[in-house]
Amino acid sequence: MPGARAGTVASLGTAQTLAWASTYYLPAILAAPMARDLGTTVPTVFAAFSVALIVSALIGPRSGAAIDRLGGRPVLMVTSLLFALGLAALGMAQGLAGLFAAWIVIGIGMGSGLYESAFAALVRLHGKDARTSITGITLFAGFASTVGWPLSAWLESRYGWRDTCYAWAVLHVLVGLPLNALLPRAAPAVPPVDAGAAATAAASAPDEPLPTLRATLVLSFVFAATWFISTSMAAHLPRLMEAAGATAATAILVGSLIGPAQVGARVLEFGWLRKVHPLLSARLAAALHPLGAAALLAGGATWAPVFGVLHGAGNGILTIAKGTLPLVVFGPRGYGHRQGLLMVPARVAQAGAPWLFGVALDRWGAGALLLSATIGASAWLALLLLPRPAPSR
Repeated sequence: MPGARAGTVASLGTAQTLAWASTYYLPAILAAPMARDLGTTVPTVFAAFSVALIVSALIGPRSGAAIDRLGGRPVLMVTSLLFALGLAALGMAQGLAGLFAAWIVIGIGMGSGLYESAFAALVRLHGKDARTSITGITLFAGFASTVGWPLSAWLESRYGWRDTCYAWAVLHVLVGLPLNALLPRAAPAVPPVDAGAAATAAASAPDEPLPTLRATLVLSFVFAATWFISTSMAAHLPRLMEAAGATAATAILVGSLIGPAQVGARVLEFGWLRKVHPLLSARLAAALHPLGAAALLAGGATWAPVFGVLHGAGNGILTIAKGTLPLVVFGPRGYGHRQGLLMVPARVAQAGAPWLFGVALDRWGAGALLLSATIGASAWLALLLLPRPAPSR
């Protein structure tokens, strides 16, 4: 990777680590103290977080279209300010109205400042050659929970949840904003090609990716299915492991294995797997959660660490696939807007996952894994519907 591009990946990856740590991973640590202080319940705090995810789904296509026009630098810089504003408002919240309003602002930032927007920014800069850069920023942000959870917990225990929100807000202004400002300015947007010119180009270059309804439906379903699984596991993994017969210590061990497995799989994607078509690596990754669930259900708690490694590795590669598959299937033009549209069902599934999987866990215990495994297997089957990649010339 050239030096200039490596610098872009490092700055954007660090900014993404901050963005994920201070938003997506925040409720796991602060929901309980927030609920106590505001006189509400923990599920209500998570409901506000779910509203933020819905808002992010609605904002995503508009944000992606803005990146297609302007490049990622101005959009992500504004997003840093939105995160700071939302987190400061969250720290000042005095009741449910303030709580939900703050999370709505944070949701606007999430819809325009997390992975999808970062991927679109890289595609806007590097076009079809953005795959390695996309993998690179996920290597950085793969440590968001590793950094975010301990830091939020330490700040909350020492200063309280409100000052924790203020601290994250200040970091977005002092760290996130300058890092996003380091992104290169994108070249002027290419004017739209009329239908006749597009048809002529397609006839002369049959290997160019063209959008199809089938591919759009398949990728929308796959992304929604995999987001549902990853969010369900993030919310309920310890309780799920105990329901499967694991001890509390084993449940913690399994949780600790997921992060390194994600990063390890991304390193593999960065190295050997980048020689493989993204569709093939996505098919492999989609099969890992169902395989891990089958091992755990068949072999019992002794197989829990295997489940953790397989689930984490699959989730790590699928995070990259969310950026690379639309690029290779549809091409770089209009990538940001299309990426935002593809992720709308995923954000909705993500918002409902903690509640729905929690209900399944309450009713079926470890059998709830059958739900996530079936969804994962369906995603794997759906990827088989995409055309097999043609051999490169």
